[in-house]
Amino acid sequence: MSEAPPTTPLRAVGPDPRDRGASPIELDDVKKAFGSFKVLDGVSADFADNKITTILGPSGTGKSVLLKHIVGLMQPDSGRVRIFGNDLWDLKEAERFEIRKRFGLLFQDGALFGSMNIYDNVAFPLRRHTSRSEAEIRETVMHYLQQVGLEQALDRVPSQISGGMKKRAGFARALVMQPEIIMCDEPDSGLDPVRTKLLCNLIKDLHAEHGGTYVVITHNIEAARTLSDYVGVLWHGNLVHFGPAEEAFNSDEPFVRQFLAGSDEGPLGME
Repeated sequence: MSEAPPTTPLRAVGPDPRDRGASPIELDDVKKAFGSFKVLDGVSADFADNKITTILGPSGTGKSVLLKHIVGLMQPDSGRVRIFGNDLWDLKEAERFEIRKRFGLLFQDGALFGSMNIYDNVAFPLRRHTSRSEAEIRETVMHYLQQVGLEQALDRVPSQISGGMKKRAGFARALVMQPEIIMCDEPDSGLDPVRTKLLCNLIKDLHAEHGGTYVVITHNIEAARTLSDYVGVLWHGNLVHFGPAEEAFNSDEPFVRQFLAGSDEGPLGME
């Protein structure tokens, strides 16, 4: 029999909650339902600047829905989403669009354009959203392709490269505008354990070099161990834990302990 989640949603804290200007991402009592199904049921969280936060939870618990709220692609039924201190839904669409330019997004499959080669895929945001010359664009694109180890594959199209290479190309494209926030939606999806570890190490290394606030959606426990400064665990629409990674992996909360240990003993069943 499944144990019920906490009845009072937690205030998930990265930076000191008294320092309200410290967090680039603030969620205040965010709720979202599809019909009678409550996907997010009062999620509140302050994400730490210049850190990597992983959001974990069972499949279907709303991790990707949470990401879409942070990016401003989905409006909450109630509650507030603040990015850089701005309530996204108090802004005009053009203003939200400008804020989205300060995000980099790495999707599950890389989301590359199939008709473009790797170079043009990575160059796309710069051509679309800046007035840089082609020489300046080439310098930037080649820099990030080299950092992800794809400088020799720039003329290939996505159908000619492996899944791991697609992820790396997608990561280069996410970084090319030098965003302040990077959102990664299950970057390990479809990768074997070795390539997952290599990708996580790459993400961690480039974060250490370039900085920024990273939010990584995953249900891969080892990926979370490798990447995380902070860990949030989403279950039944609530963050049942949010805090430093060490606290998460040593938590006494039954669901958090079970999920992060991958145990069959605990409140999470087959429902």
